[in-house]
Amino acid sequence: MVDYYKVLQVDRSAKEDDLKKAYRKLAMKWHPDKNPNNKKDAEAKFKQISEAYDVLSDPQKRAIYDQYGEEGLQGGIPKQGGGGFGGGGGAHTFRFNPRSADDVFSEFFGFSSPFGGGGGGGGGGGMGGMGCGPRAGQFDDIFAQFRSQAGESSAGVPRKASAIERPLPCSLEDLYKGTTKKMKISREVADYSGRPTTVEEILTIEVKPGWKKGTKITFPEKGNEQRGLIPADLVFIIDEKPHSVFKREGNDLIVTRKISLVEALTGYTSQLTTLDGRTLPISINSVVSPGSEEIIKGEGMPIPKDPSKRGDLKVKFNIRFPAVLTAEQKMGIKRLLM
Repeated sequence: MVDYYKVLQVDRSAKEDDLKKAYRKLAMKWHPDKNPNNKKDAEAKFKQISEAYDVLSDPQKRAIYDQYGEEGLQGGIPKQGGGGFGGGGGAHTFRFNPRSADDVFSEFFGFSSPFGGGGGGGGGGGMGGMGCGPRAGQFDDIFAQFRSQAGESSAGVPRKASAIERPLPCSLEDLYKGTTKKMKISREVADYSGRPTTVEEILTIEVKPGWKKGTKITFPEKGNEQRGLIPADLVFIIDEKPHSVFKREGNDLIVTRKISLVEALTGYTSQLTTLDGRTLPISINSVVSPGSEEIIKGEGMPIPKDPSKRGDLKVKFNIRFPAVLTAEQKMGIKRLLM
C-alpha cells in the first residue's frame, strides 16, 4: 500500500501549509520536463506526488484514507448505512477518481502548464501532454521563470521580488548643504483587467546634509507589478562626485595648498571658498614643514545625526622647492639660517 504521507515527506499531523510546501518542492523537483534524462522514472514519481497531494489536501479524501487506507479510496466507502466496500444495498458511496498530475500541478500554481503539456484530464490516465514540453536546454530557464511568476515561497506566501538598486549622483555641495532630487521612473502596473500597463511617476528624494556615499533611500514596492509577486523595492544609493578642491574623509574635509619655500619659512596667508559659498581666511605664521597640516575645527562636513555639528577642515601643504639657486642665493640662505 502506498503511504501518501511518506510520498510527500510529511508526518500524519501535517497541516494545509505543510502539504503545500512539500508538494511545491517535490513537484518542481520531479516534473518530467525538469528530468529529461530520467523522464520515465520522473513521470512515475511526479504522478505519485500529485496523487498524494490530491488525497491529503482534500479533507474528505484524507479522512477516508486515514481510516481505510488506499483500498478504501479505490473500493468505495459508504457515506451512510451499510453495504461494505462495494457500496451494496443501494447505499450512497464515495469513489476516488484520481486526477491527472498535470491538472493537480496547474490548479496548485494557478497556471496552465508552462511546459507545453496539455494535461490528461480525469481518471489518472498517464501524463497527458507532458512529453511535448520545451527542449532540454530550456528546462532550467523555464523553471526559474515559472517560479518567479508563481511567486514561490514557503507556506504559499507570495515572495517579494529582488530590490532594484540605482546610483544617485550627488555633488559634494549637495551633501554639504542638503538638496532635493526629483527622479522620474516608469514601471509596469496591472490595469483593471489585470493587463500590464506602463505608468510614469516622479519620486522626490530629500538628501540630508552630511549623507555619505553608500547611503540608501528606499521606495517600497515601486518595481514592476508581476503576477504572484510582491513588487520590488526601488533603492537609490548615494554616489559622491569627485570635487575639484575638496576631498572627503568621513566627516572631515581635506584641501591641499601649494606654497613656495619662502611662504613655508616666513608665513602663508590666503582665502578659501567653502562649500556653502563663504570666504574662509587661512593664515599660517609658523614654519610649514613637509607633511604638516593645519586643522580648522568645525569647518568639515555636517554630522548626519546632528547637522548643527561638523567635522574638521584639514589644510595640507605642498611645498614648491626651487629647481635652481644661484651662488649668491645660496650664500644668502646660509647667512640667514646659520
